[in-house]
Amino acid sequence: MIIGCQVRREPPESTARYTRWINNLTEEQLLTQVFTSHGPTVIMPTWFCSREWFYHVGKFDEGGKGVPEDLLFFYKHLQKGGGVLRVNRCLLLYRYHPQAATHSVHEETIWNHRVKFLEDRVLSTWTSFTIWNAGKQGKKLYRSLSPANRKKVTAFCDVDEKKIAKGFYTFEESEERPKPKIPICHFREATPPFIICVKQDLTGGAFETNLSMLNLKEGRDYYHFN
Repeated sequence: MIIGCQVRREPPESTARYTRWINNLTEEQLLTQVFTSHGPTVIMPTWFCSREWFYHVGKFDEGGKGVPEDLLFFYKHLQKGGGVLRVNRCLLLYRYHPQAATHSVHEETIWNHRVKFLEDRVLSTWTSFTIWNAGKQGKKLYRSLSPANRKKVTAFCDVDEKKIAKGFYTFEESEERPKPKIPICHFREATPPFIICVKQDLTGGAFETNLSMLNLKEGRDYYHFN
């Protein structure tokens, strides 16, 4: 078990959206939102776990600059059946430093680890799914998937009428002939389960309203990969 707590950021507005996310996840979301670009669902400087469990997981990967060691440890912890809890009290002042080591990790490195973890934990159990976002992030996820998991993508969905009007996305990099064409539809016409590549807390509640109207269950009908 890893146990963390809520945090107070200094300066207060340095990472406002991230701080709201890390402090307000529900108990269930501590396990369902582990695939997002925010990283571990309890922030590493607040972690508590037993020494026995720490050695069972296998210590941190201290491979040097550019290794997301806390993310990799968190993933290994989950893969070994570890749980996640958060004490709902602010017990840490977490200062933001632009030169912190966390900024030395390349986004692409983290992206690749996240995709692999998503494939292992979720997509391996699904026979088909829809990617929610027919834009840059959704297409990047599609291209990053293994060939077997790309074949499971039945559609992209979106709210942007221009993207929907195109009708489909052609995977131009494919060596298949004819090249795969993935339909693009409105989210209300799409079939779950979904991998959602839309950032939360950025649209004034519009995205969250659209998602809630479908009456889906997180962790069964969709996962966030924003």
